[in-house]
Amino acid sequence: MGGKTLEPNPWMILPFGLLLAVIAVAPMVQPARWARHYPKLTAGLAAVTAGYYIFVLRAAERVLQAGHEYFSFIVLIGSLFVVAGGVHLSVKGRATPGANTLFLLVGAVASNLLGTTGASMLLIRPWLQMNRGRASAHHVAFFIFIVSNVGGCLTPVGDPPLFLGYLEGIPFWWVARHCWPMWAVAVGFLLALFYALDTVNYSRASRQAPMPELAAPEQWRIEGVGNLPWLLLILGAVFINRPVLLRESLMAAAAAASYLTTKKTVHEANHFDLHPMREVAILFAGIFVTMMPALDWLQGHAGRLGQPSPALFYWACGALSSLLDNAPAYLGFLNAAYGLFVSPEQVLQQYHAAALARGTAGPGEIHVAFLLANNHLQAYLVAVSLGAVFFGALTYIGNGPNFMVKAVAEHHNVRIPGFLGYIFKYSLPCMGPMLVLIWLLFLRR
Repeated sequence: MGGKTLEPNPWMILPFGLLLAVIAVAPMVQPARWARHYPKLTAGLAAVTAGYYIFVLRAAERVLQAGHEYFSFIVLIGSLFVVAGGVHLSVKGRATPGANTLFLLVGAVASNLLGTTGASMLLIRPWLQMNRGRASAHHVAFFIFIVSNVGGCLTPVGDPPLFLGYLEGIPFWWVARHCWPMWAVAVGFLLALFYALDTVNYSRASRQAPMPELAAPEQWRIEGVGNLPWLLLILGAVFINRPVLLRESLMAAAAAASYLTTKKTVHEANHFDLHPMREVAILFAGIFVTMMPALDWLQGHAGRLGQPSPALFYWACGALSSLLDNAPAYLGFLNAAYGLFVSPEQVLQQYHAAALARGTAGPGEIHVAFLLANNHLQAYLVAVSLGAVFFGALTYIGNGPNFMVKAVAEHHNVRIPGFLGYIFKYSLPCMGPMLVLIWLLFLRR
């Protein structure tokens, strides 16, 4: 996160907490008023936090940094949303529990190649189509668990937190080498649980109504194949850092080209419009700004943790990732690990003297190299990676694709729970045992 350490007043975390509370409650209590007024409320709370940083802390550069992070985030999310909306997959017949489970497994693997956002936006519509007539909240919840979050744990492309780690100097395949057993256990646990629940749902739906229109055979087909090069361009642009804004410009250009060249019939088949993207853009703008005091307070007080275990990093980073966007939570705990375990002067002289003399080693690369060179410290990187990626599924705002999947499902008239209903009816009962199992098997000391 760079720059000087700021000391925001802890009371300034209140706008962030209030925004989360309103997102959780207002759509259930006053849905019509929420739909009309959430942009004004979000802008007002963001203005309070931004004004505090600019006029009280004299830290306008921190607000600009948050704005740049948000801009990069929303351009990536938005471009993938537009391009994936131009690809229509038609699936054959009615999905059985076995076919659904296989589909989610494929989605988990695809998340590491296309990113959780790209895989989610490409697969959510055929997923809902496969289960039309019986699509329920558990279909959406497990899609978010597996495709939008846990599945993308093996590569930096898979999830935004891991990409930040890659930019800090963690090798591309390091996460796959060290986290594949946890990925296999987590995905296997969730798939087995989904299969059991979906078998019950399938049996109930078959008894209640024959739904003959769902039995009509269809052909597997894909429309909008011309959008796949635009998707590859976006994924390739992720790795471009210089010059400034070239990455975002390429992504935006790919999205514009996709939108203009996609046939109208494809967009109509996907029920595509920009309303879900508008809602995500507005709410996450407020989240990125109002969460600055929480992140800065965490970074400034990491030293008070003493000598925490990897398990504490797992649970703490995970808890924060479920409430914040998981990318900045990951970065915050990575910086906490630097502060706790890395002595910059010792590392520079002992491990990187030649690189330091040449001026080719950046501080992030040096810190990461020190952690990777010490086997007992690698467990902290594993814990932060797992906590950020896995716990991001616990709430709709834990990871960018979650809210977008929710919005697409609602647009397809699938009844899904609100913010609190998702947590207490689905994520905690289903994800909770898996998270405990990962801790018991791999992180408890």
